[in-house]
Amino acid sequence: MANVITDETIDYVGLLAKLELSEEERERAKSEMGRMLDYIDKLNELDTDGVEPMSHVFPVQNVFREDIVTNSDIREQLLANAPEQKDGMFMVPRTIV
Repeated sequence: MANVITDETIDYVGLLAKLELSEEERERAKSEMGRMLDYIDKLNELDTDGVEPMSHVFPVQNVFREDIVTNSDIREQLLANAPEQKDGMFMVPRTIV
């Protein structure tokens, strides 16, 4: 099925994308969008009965480690690296006058 993209469609897409297209760019966009829709029509002709939906072509599994909550008080170790500290907090230069 030949998909014909109209000037109004290109204008609308350009408005949504906030694009200003020259006449040459508009014609090229019409041609490319038509080819994209033709390709989608071709894909829709495929028999996909019995094909399991997937999000990736390779089997993917979670490779992240489990979060293990630990309670540790390392405040003193962290503050040991601070150039200045006061009352258990980092001292930084004032940024608002």
